[in-house]
Amino acid sequence: MLFKQMRYFVSVVNHNSFTEAAAEEFISQSAISQQIRALEEELGVALFVRQHRKFSLTPAGQHFYQESQQLLTQLDRVVKETKMIGEDPETQLRVGYLRVYGGQELHQAIAEFNEIYPEIAINIINGTHEELYQELRQNTVDIVLSDQRRAFSEEYVNFELIQPKTFVEISARNPLSQQDKTEINELAQLPCILITSKEQQSHEENFYRDTLGFSGKFLFAENLAEGRLMVAGNQGFLPIESVGTLTPTEISIRRIPLEKNHQAVVRNYCAFWKKERTNYFIEEFAAILKKLIITNEEVF
Repeated sequence: MLFKQMRYFVSVVNHNSFTEAAAEEFISQSAISQQIRALEEELGVALFVRQHRKFSLTPAGQHFYQESQQLLTQLDRVVKETKMIGEDPETQLRVGYLRVYGGQELHQAIAEFNEIYPEIAINIINGTHEELYQELRQNTVDIVLSDQRRAFSEEYVNFELIQPKTFVEISARNPLSQQDKTEINELAQLPCILITSKEQQSHEENFYRDTLGFSGKFLFAENLAEGRLMVAGNQGFLPIESVGTLTPTEISIRRIPLEKNHQAVVRNYCAFWKKERTNYFIEEFAAILKKLIITNEEVF
């Protein structure tokens, strides 16, 4: 059986016409009919019920059509990726992640992916949600690990990873640190420390105030290490999501669950990438990352 015969068959079904399928495949109608009859002979079953100039699919034909579509899609992807690797020996996977991300699974996923596919160079950047979104739109990254802040778009693969609880990291000298959990309104008098670039400060502040309900003053840090130093100095609290396994806090910092109206504050974290740019390596990296997050979540 030839993939070409399978492609002809799918084209005929898609167009519901031998004539239109032949035109699309740049062969004659008689030739495409002969190829499909040869396919039926090889399979030993009828794929079509022919009635004068009309036809319909047999149950076997319906099954073969559905399976053929999937196989041909996979074949096209394999061919595309093979050409890409052959033409570009410096094949890259460009990964973006949130600047506030503090889990270990991303590092583990990169190491595991590199061990399996050492020929793929991995480039990594970090940023705020909006910065990563713009990088993805401009095709300067292939996949990003980020929180969901807008409705899912049909233009992207929205690969859900985890819905983590939100914690706050707070100085052990602050009385709130002695609680088993804290409500958002209990933090109103304490500055909220956000990890963001200067350009995105107002955007991040608006999101945490208007969407999540933080009502106090905001302070800003360029990276997670700087933010935790500010926490250790009792300058404010740092909101952080448990996307995977978080590193232990310093002795001067407590990490406690955050609630709103006595309900845990839960976010949605995903791996995002453009559907038009999807390939095996992006999908494989996302699968490895999710496997590690789920495995470690079950352990702890």
